[in-house]
Amino acid sequence: MAKVHPNVLPSSPAERAAAAAAGPPSAGSVSEEEATSLTVWRKSLLFNCRGYTVFDARGDLAYRVDSYDAEAEVVLMDPAGRPVFTLRRKRLSLSGEQWLIYEGEETRRPVYAVKRGGGCGGGKSMARVTPCAGAGAGAVASYEVEGSYARRRCVVYDAERRAVAEVQPKEAVGTDVFRLLVQPGVDVSLAMAVVVALDQLFGRPSLLRSWSYSP
Repeated sequence: MAKVHPNVLPSSPAERAAAAAAGPPSAGSVSEEEATSLTVWRKSLLFNCRGYTVFDARGDLAYRVDSYDAEAEVVLMDPAGRPVFTLRRKRLSLSGEQWLIYEGEETRRPVYAVKRGGGCGGGKSMARVTPCAGAGAGAVASYEVEGSYARRRCVVYDAERRAVAEVQPKEAVGTDVFRLLVQPGVDVSLAMAVVVALDQLFGRPSLLRSWSYSP
């Protein structure tokens, strides 16, 4: 059976059991022959630290989130620890909250905003990803997310209703290990940042949001 992270040794029996349990993913809307495949583990590899560990199809570390307290800010890093995107929560007076995505460590001009959509499933938007004003030419597309993040079954569509990324469950592992498929031509780092934002909006409870309440 495939491991969660073939090229990283788990540090405890429980982690080794979770790694060995990861089976083949279910088929989805995104073409698996062409898509970039990432395995997302809602756990940091650092001792006494929480976050995400993300592996590519070869089992090499692709992204990570390591933090002791991230109730309002999350930093998505590359394997060397360099910030790729910074996510910050922004309270909205009438519609709850949204998560703003900034490039690198920049926290003045967000490039994208992620917030809840009009509904869940049934062809309705679960979340919307929209470019922010003044973000520049690199952030011109908007996206809709449909499905259920809680079940790790959701699809990201572009403005032309093309499936550009998809979150899929992994067999017999639960919801803390899942797969992200990203179509060619789509920014894989941005897709991963959107997944982190979805976890803040729809996680039960959000892994990062619950840190400040942990004993």
